[in-house]
Amino acid sequence: MIKKINETEKLLKIINIAITEKQGKNLLNLNLQKIENSVTKYFVICHGTSSTHVNTIADNVQSTVKKEFKENPWQKEGFENCQWILLDYVDIVIHIFQKEYRDFYKLEELWGDAISENINYD
Repeated sequence: MIKKINETEKLLKIINIAITEKQGKNLLNLNLQKIENSVTKYFVICHGTSSTHVNTIADNVQSTVKKEFKENPWQKEGFENCQWILLDYVDIVIHIFQKEYRDFYKLEELWGDAISENINYD
């Protein structure tokens, strides 16, 4: 069990780095582990400035995780229009929005009980 937690934390860091490498905006980690009936351990939320930027961030996350962990997402959605891309790595679910869709859905507020951490690797 300890190894799994460590692997999740390593994966979380790699995902955060992959997002910041492509200038993902307002990167936020929501720790859902203490929320009863949560669907995953972490939500990672960020946004891009255009559909191309959102797609680029998502592609970099996938290629980096594949390179470092030899894993593909269990599920992925949203590549058709790149307004909101979801990458599901089971323990970590990544939401990459265009800003206007992030502002509209306010996912952070839906999980207000989560422990949130703003990520900045400047």
